[in-house]
Amino acid sequence: MSGAARHAMESGRLRRLGYRLFPGESFAYLLHMRPREWPIMLAHTTLGFLLAQGLSATQHGAHVGALFVGLFVWVVLLNGGTLAINSAFDNDVGDIGYLDNPPPPPAHLALWGFALMLAGQGIALLLPRGFAIAYAVCFAMSLLYSVPPARLKAVAGADWFINMIGFGTLTPYAGWALTTQPLTPAGAWALGGFAPLFAALYPLTQLYQLDEDRERGDRTLAIALGIRGSLGLALVAAAIAFACFARAATLTSLAHQPTVGAIAILIAACAWFVVLGRWIVRAPAMRPAAHKRGMYAALGAWALTDLAVLLAVAP
Repeated sequence: MSGAARHAMESGRLRRLGYRLFPGESFAYLLHMRPREWPIMLAHTTLGFLLAQGLSATQHGAHVGALFVGLFVWVVLLNGGTLAINSAFDNDVGDIGYLDNPPPPPAHLALWGFALMLAGQGIALLLPRGFAIAYAVCFAMSLLYSVPPARLKAVAGADWFINMIGFGTLTPYAGWALTTQPLTPAGAWALGGFAPLFAALYPLTQLYQLDEDRERGDRTLAIALGIRGSLGLALVAAAIAFACFARAATLTSLAHQPTVGAIAILIAACAWFVVLGRWIVRAPAMRPAAHKRGMYAALGAWALTDLAVLLAVAP
């Protein structure tokens, strides 16, 4: 049995169990929050916290409680609510990011997503000011991104900008803000570098959905650029991102083996360029399922980059 078939079988079993545990449409509400993405969001938010606080557990102290609350608010309430609203207005029938074979959106999915985000904003106001402000900005951008009449996800370029700012930079900044530490120049270069890195990733998340997006009348960035154009943009944006990470590393006063951080950054950069290079070469013959596998390979390179930046920049 292939790995893909085994994964599909295991996912089917888990989904059937979920429907038994959560009767009616309640489990569909959870699925449309796409919990498969939560580990990625948890890691990327925690990255900002560790970049500010350092790698030593003894330095974290009183901020650990704020981190746990902040992670729940940012990942489950804000991100989960955002994805629920996105699903409510998209009505996808094919696979979407972090959710294969999505169930029909429940009747009140948009209201559910908005209620989650609103509750998160209320809790965010009790956390450090920088976190609350970042949450409010992402709250507003999420609504503009998914909800008509604005629905900027259907506007090429606007969809790109919202995601590179929201997921790319403001997500790790939210983790940094939970520490109340002032943003350092090295931290600014590192967090800023994730904006072009997500600018590289974002069109890759759309390539396997081109046909469905066209049928819906959306004009996403990937549709506007085409497959080769999207991959070319990703290559340039990734190069800019790693230039920012290299600058952040040079500004960091490293007492711990600066060579380790430099090597980690180099390895992560190579991972991105291998993924994108292979994709560009094979693109003409690739079907949607192959583009989907490419997206998940890029997400693996993203996770490696988080670790590399942590090793190179954290005090």
